[in-house]
Amino acid sequence: MSGDHPLASNVLLGTAAAVIVIAGMKSAADMLVPFLLAVFIAILSAPLMHWLTARRVPGVVAVLVLVALFLLVGTLLASFLGGTINAFYRDMPVYEQKLQVLTSDVVLWLRSLGFDVADNIIREYVNPGVVMRTVASVFNGLGGVLTNTFLILFTVIFILLEASGFPAKVKRAFGEETQAFAHFARFSEAVQQYLFIKTLVSLGTGGVVALLLALLGVDYWALWGLVAFLLNYIPNIGSIIAAVPAVLVALIQLGPLVAMLTAGVYVLVNTLFGNVIEPRLMGRSLGLSTLVVFLSLVFWGWVLGPVGMLLSIPLTMVVKIALETRPQTRWIATLLDH
Repeated sequence: MSGDHPLASNVLLGTAAAVIVIAGMKSAADMLVPFLLAVFIAILSAPLMHWLTARRVPGVVAVLVLVALFLLVGTLLASFLGGTINAFYRDMPVYEQKLQVLTSDVVLWLRSLGFDVADNIIREYVNPGVVMRTVASVFNGLGGVLTNTFLILFTVIFILLEASGFPAKVKRAFGEETQAFAHFARFSEAVQQYLFIKTLVSLGTGGVVALLLALLGVDYWALWGLVAFLLNYIPNIGSIIAAVPAVLVALIQLGPLVAMLTAGVYVLVNTLFGNVIEPRLMGRSLGLSTLVVFLSLVFWGWVLGPVGMLLSIPLTMVVKIALETRPQTRWIATLLDH
């Protein structure tokens, strides 16, 4: 029995260490989230950085080109979001009034069917002001990341500047035979492939959603396309969250029929891109089971908030690759696999 004590001690010690690390990450989420975003943006930008330097563009100039590209995209996105969200807020009273009329019509319809429904029953459960402000809060979350734009940008710059000398530093620190850089290269390649494919699929999802909603005449169709693009990075539930405000606005603006058509648009687009195109492009590159993908979404969302949901798959890849590097923890990585 004595031989079991070291194993039990190691398990308890590892569990205690994991709890402490998770608690520290949760308490430091405000500081950790911008850094993690910067790391993943730098990893995604690395191929373009290598492409520029391979064509004899100096490293500093290549970084400046990438920074200019980031600023251009960020400025266009911020100006579009700012103007559209302000317009949406200005129209909020109109939507609230229309929703109030809609709930009154529902009460009258239920009464015509013989149900004894008081005027305040539905309003207690469907408060127009609360519902519309919930829609607006979806957009407020998108602006939260922009408050740390310069911190993220400067962190990306320093990471890219250090990238060229990173392999040599790792070898000096851990020796020529170290596998640390090989593990990092494997992780970097997996994340780049995942983010590249996910970005292409998200662009397709957002573009088709915006086009079809424009054909249906739904207000702010471009905004709903952008929301569909951004929330498509959140696995499993992102597409559902993206559909809610668009369907609600379609219901208020154009009635139940167009609302059902709008819901059908989201079902059709997400089935096509999420269940047909994305699996064909992604293949087995994730190396994670469906259950692990969902649990990682819940876990990282709890630890890091909405950005944790966006980064749940890359972060879980990091954990899986780290577990695979040690024989003692390789069995856990196997459980996370397909």
